[in-house]
Amino acid sequence: MTKYARDEFDQVPQNTSRQGVHRDSQDATRPTLWPVLTVGAVALVLGLVAFLILPNLGIVAPSASSSVTTPAPQQASTSPSAAPSESSSAPSASSEPSAQPTPSNAPSASPSSTPSTAPVDKSVPVAVYNGTGTAGLAGRVAGLVQGGGWTLSTVANWGGLPQQTSVIFYNAPTQKANAEALGALLGIQSIVETPDVQQPLVVVAGPGYQ
Repeated sequence: MTKYARDEFDQVPQNTSRQGVHRDSQDATRPTLWPVLTVGAVALVLGLVAFLILPNLGIVAPSASSSVTTPAPQQASTSPSAAPSESSSAPSASSEPSAQPTPSNAPSASPSSTPSTAPVDKSVPVAVYNGTGTAGLAGRVAGLVQGGGWTLSTVANWGGLPQQTSVIFYNAPTQKANAEALGALLGIQSIVETPDVQQPLVVVAGPGYQ
């Protein structure tokens, strides 16, 4: 029994035939997969053949046969330069000789061998230095120079490098004839041109000078 009131839906006829639309059960159609599987297997076989067999037969795909040109390496020039650098061969002209030669300003030994024919100018000042330990030697040589008509400038002891013999230095080619004339007067055969001395003519009386 129910607590709700009966309505029209609770009245069911005793003799009724079944009414309504009923569908028969039908088997669902399954999609056919064998064509797809067949195509996939064929594509797989073709891919394996192209990857494994064709390269061994010398057949290369057009995209992989592009040639790559390698630029030729540049050959470095190893031939030494035949022209020497002017900066290394040019002598330095920045050094200035001091008033009195010092050990750091050693005159270059380039004795003159060709006699000069230029006239002798005895008004050029002559510096006389004592290159030995003999006292008074510079004064004695200076007396000979002055007695020969030359002009004296300095008479002192030699402060440059020790000389092995007596020498006359001159600092310009124009003084060559004067240096030779002094050498003949003093009996000194070593005549050297050098820009390291400031005086035009420098007489250094060395060991053994008589």
